[in-house]
Amino acid sequence: MYLDRSWDNPTQFVLACVSYAVGLGNVWRFPYLCQMHGGGGFLIPYIIMLVLEGVPLFYMELAIGQKMRLGSIGAWSAISPYLGGVGLASVVTSMYLCLYYNVINAWSFWYLFHSFQSVLPWAECPVNSNMTGPIEECERATPTQYFFYRETLDISGSIKENGGIHTGQAVCLLLAWGIVYLFIVKGVKSTGKVVYFTATFPYLVLIIYLIRGVTLHGAINGVMYMVTPKMEQLANPTTWINAATQIFFSLGLGFGSLIAFASFNQYNNNFEKQAIVVSMINSGTSIFASVVTFSIYGFKATFNYESCLERLRLLLLNTFDIAEDAISLENVHQWIAELNRTQPEQFTSLQDRLEICDLKAELDTAVEGTGLAFIVYSEAIKNMPISQLWSVLYFIMLLLLGMGSMLGNVIAVITPISDLKFFSRYMSTETLNGLVCLFCLLLGLGFTTRSGNYWFTMFNDYGATFSLLFIVLIEVISVCYIYGISRFEKDVEDMLGHRPNWYWKIMLAGVSPILLIALFIFYMVNYIQGGSPTYQAWDKELGKSVVLEYPPYAQAFIGLLLVSSVCCIPLMALYTYCRKRNPATGKRDTIIY
Repeated sequence: MYLDRSWDNPTQFVLACVSYAVGLGNVWRFPYLCQMHGGGGFLIPYIIMLVLEGVPLFYMELAIGQKMRLGSIGAWSAISPYLGGVGLASVVTSMYLCLYYNVINAWSFWYLFHSFQSVLPWAECPVNSNMTGPIEECERATPTQYFFYRETLDISGSIKENGGIHTGQAVCLLLAWGIVYLFIVKGVKSTGKVVYFTATFPYLVLIIYLIRGVTLHGAINGVMYMVTPKMEQLANPTTWINAATQIFFSLGLGFGSLIAFASFNQYNNNFEKQAIVVSMINSGTSIFASVVTFSIYGFKATFNYESCLERLRLLLLNTFDIAEDAISLENVHQWIAELNRTQPEQFTSLQDRLEICDLKAELDTAVEGTGLAFIVYSEAIKNMPISQLWSVLYFIMLLLLGMGSMLGNVIAVITPISDLKFFSRYMSTETLNGLVCLFCLLLGLGFTTRSGNYWFTMFNDYGATFSLLFIVLIEVISVCYIYGISRFEKDVEDMLGHRPNWYWKIMLAGVSPILLIALFIFYMVNYIQGGSPTYQAWDKELGKSVVLEYPPYAQAFIGLLLVSSVCCIPLMALYTYCRKRNPATGKRDTIIY
């Protein structure tokens, strides 16, 4: 039963919020945005958007959860019977996230298990069946790409090509869901203990990686690239849009997780201070992780750059009669210019074999998401001394970041369900939590098929972005203009002993809704102008990704993903209206919280 639903102490709540908010996006999304939008200059719009949008909306969701002491459906129904659909939309969106997010944890397990080898399996190409040389697909690509796309995913050539379940990935996904279940088996009581580890250990790994990263050859090139601001990017509207979007999704707004977490607080808990603290920790972690990431970037870029120079050096030595010690990495380009001037005919024969070696171009190569986590990082790790140790540490960190976020995602689904009288009366905590995890596991197996990664990408791109913007916009409008900002102030005063100051009121009633509307319009315009949606498909013949258009049935499914959660809001309002018009039917159908 669900009788004791509260954190043991406020620290557990803060750690739960940190564990949920600080996730994979801090490691692979924020550094990418810094790289794309002016390095250190990106921090200016990022911090401004944190103050104008992130902290106020985070504060609002914590206040709602703590006041109503219910999950998202119950909390919004308590504010207004017509708003129950807002909570339901959050649950549907969180369910979509649960289905595919744990697949990333399964990949992390796969890489972790393969790290305990004398030679990392993504460090070199495997030998073909004839034992005559490397596998051709691996030669066309790189060992790290081959291991990810072929060994890890066994990916098909397009979303149209289906295939069986990857047994290894299915086992890893089963393990991931088994651990999630153990973390939440006793509800908030077990989750409260787990977050002490999931919220703190990643920082230990990041600190270790920072110490190692900054001592790597070429790390300074990456760090300087990050901190050098390109102020002209501030005139680019996309920079500000991406800063606002990153703040929005990084804090986990709109999923219902924060409302669920806050519902386990004591009534007079100081959520205002905690909202500021968690927001600062989340953003600080993004910046901290970026220093680590850019030090790795610098090492990888410098390694690739110097490898390119070495190939040029050997090419010149093998072609021209030059003493071996005459050409070094530092003067390769000078020798190229000199040989082109003094021996133009012989030099012309090398034109097709000459590479362009450019350190800045290497640093400018921006990668995000799984490409950064499982390909770029893996490529850098394989070149480190004692690479197995750094691989194990890195994928344990990814696992803990992913598992910490999964706790919030699953609780966002379970808490509103447990608020229903049927489940709280007839089903134990362990049974309900187990059924939710089993349901998500069975549906998630679809992502372990050969075309599963394309469906994973579809869910990642379209399953939450549009709906979350709409959900949080409705949330802030509902609190300020339906429930009423005055009533909200009184509720806060009742919990904290003082009313919200001018900052909270101005942000919630004016600035934040305007920013959300702007983001929503920008997303819609981008989606419409973008034409038919496309995806990156792996071409084994070319050894690289190619852009393909989604087939009609996949585009229809994308449309379903976009509207399925959002339509809960008007449909539930319509249902409530019809039920009120027919009291007899409403009495029979009412779900009591």
